[in-house]
Amino acid sequence: MFSQSLKHASSTPSLNTSTRQVDLSQRSFRSVSDFRKAKRDGRKISMLSVYDAVFARLAVDAGVNTLLVGDSVAMALYGFESTIHATVEMIASHVGAVRRACPGAFIVADLPFGSYRRGLKTAMKAVEAMARAGASAVKLEGVVGNEKIVSHVIESGIPVMGHIGLTPQSVLALGGYKVQGGTEEGAARLIEDAKELEDLGAFSLVLECVSRSLGSRISSSLSIPVIGIGAGAEVDGQVLVASDLLGLSPGRSPRFVRRYLDGAALVSKAFEEFCRQVGEAQYPSESESYD
Repeated sequence: MFSQSLKHASSTPSLNTSTRQVDLSQRSFRSVSDFRKAKRDGRKISMLSVYDAVFARLAVDAGVNTLLVGDSVAMALYGFESTIHATVEMIASHVGAVRRACPGAFIVADLPFGSYRRGLKTAMKAVEAMARAGASAVKLEGVVGNEKIVSHVIESGIPVMGHIGLTPQSVLALGGYKVQGGTEEGAARLIEDAKELEDLGAFSLVLECVSRSLGSRISSSLSIPVIGIGAGAEVDGQVLVASDLLGLSPGRSPRFVRRYLDGAALVSKAFEEFCRQVGEAQYPSESESYD
């Protein structure tokens, strides 16, 4: 996912969350069977991209179903301009942090750019690194050219989540960050890709940046869950990057991002207050000091 760089301004108004009560009936998933059951039961799946122990623990405690350690970590935490700078070592390190914080959570790890297009041996090394770090499953982008890899990873015992639509690792080939499947031919190709992933054994897929109607068509054509990011509300679940949801990401947000909190303003205010109190010798107080 590459929500920070899609050039659409968000028109969603700020929400007053003070009166919202989080539905804790949907706890963290434990296996791929929980995904299938959620689709059968018509329950929407919630997924968040998190990269550290603090946010991972908060997400699970809030009732988020599954966690994604995405290649967007390269942008969100390391300041790179695109996801292609993420490496296997980088993502695996963050998978480990999330796993240590949430021992029972279902954690999906992105396979980063260049880690699975250089043959099965290279791909399996990346998968092994993610699994050893604590990933419950791996996610990879695209279908064409990845068929053998998807099948082999699944046959090796590691669940695979697909990712189609806007695939950020291939953004140059797609002509930029824009809505996918806009023509009937393009829509048919995405439906075919989704069915191919299902046939290969993927337990779920992420569908990014397509029209609401196409998202609905793809979801209804599959028995596996379709988790959307900019794919409308008729898919089987939604995923966002935690820092986007919290209003911590700089710049304009994509159209599909809903900011539930103006986190940047709150954090800035806290930092400013800390600086002021230090400068005026108001911190630490007597009760915050040792005799």
